Amino acid sequence: MVHWIAMDSLFYRKDRKKFDAVAMLRKLARKKRALLGLVVGVPLVLFLFFGSYGIVQRIKLQNRKSELEAKIIEANAETKKLQNESKALDGDKRAIEKVAREKHGMIREGETVYKARKKN
Repeated sequence: MVHWIAMDSLFYRKDRKKFDAVAMLRKLARKKRALLGLVVGVPLVLFLFFGSYGIVQRIKLQNRKSELEAKIIEANAETKKLQNESKALDGDKRAIEKVAREKHGMIREGETVYKARKKN
């Protein structure tokens, strides 16, 4: 005697269960170690990443430090330039005249200043 089995009964897919957060939390509550791990682990991870001594704060501080170091280097270069200019102005008459003409627009007696406009 031959038994015929319907093909549908051999090859069927089970419907997947939808994600149920409440059921998952209930299962987790039954497992005390996992619950303890969550209770201790989640705040610890949050503190390590977002606390006052966390990774995010450290990255911000490192970026700020590099910005300030760049400003310091720029300020040191400006200071050195101004010191050199100051030394030149102490005794060099040409340097004094150059600064007077360029920065303050001074001229010698009898000179005439011509200003040229650039065409746009």
